Amino acid sequence: MDHSRKKAVIVGASTGIGRALAKKLSSEGYVVGLTGRSLERLEKLQKELPAESIARELDVRDLREAMHTLRNLIMILHGMDLIIINAGVHFQNERLNWNSEEEMIKVNALGFAGIANVAANYFAEHHAGCIVGISSVASHRGSGRAPAYNASKAFMSNYMEGLRQKFSATPIKVIDIRPGFVDTEMIRGRKGLFGIISPEQAANDIYQAIQKGKRIAYVPSWWKIVMWFFTRLPESLYHWGYRRYLAWDQGPFRAYEKAKPS
Repeated sequence: MDHSRKKAVIVGASTGIGRALAKKLSSEGYVVGLTGRSLERLEKLQKELPAESIARELDVRDLREAMHTLRNLIMILHGMDLIIINAGVHFQNERLNWNSEEEMIKVNALGFAGIANVAANYFAEHHAGCIVGISSVASHRGSGRAPAYNASKAFMSNYMEGLRQKFSATPIKVIDIRPGFVDTEMIRGRKGLFGIISPEQAANDIYQAIQKGKRIAYVPSWWKIVMWFFTRLPESLYHWGYRRYLAWDQGPFRAYEKAKPS
């Protein structure tokens, strides 16, 4: 391994944005540490990368083990300049099934914090580095369809703001990436989506944000304007719009349910 080359770790690299980011960073000359729940997918991805990479199975639902695996991976890489924390889950959960709520909190909030903690302590010791968290435009407001998802993304954004404050007088960067709708398994089959972009476009935008050292970056950038407006809606108007959206989205399904023979 060439110790002089920059090294990046991607947590959640086997699919979607993480996979596209692995290809982008590898094409830019990074040695990439790939982590995810499926070692088989990671090993297939390795064959597509132009530069050197190392793959390790890592599941943030088993957080203590995941943190241990990350520390070992950093040692094997002989250091780390950049970490991208992309692991996340999303469930439509209007019935408030606790198993779904718990998993979203466990992965998106607790898992993120544990991985970010390892990275923050490593970079603090070495006085340099960049932490990138893939949160979401969903972090701005609550959602009756997936309360834990939006809340867990808000946790990520606030946690990263705290880390930025902690490292504000140092060379360490903390970048909050807030994507809109990206064409991944997480959103496929859902209605009412707009402005959908490919994982490759998202990866390019994220890479540019890292290069520019932004604090917060919306992907695509026009989401910043959308969310500026969205966050200023009074809660009563926001809830009214949500109910109208549900009536439109669920109307055909409810009509089908009523038409089914009992």
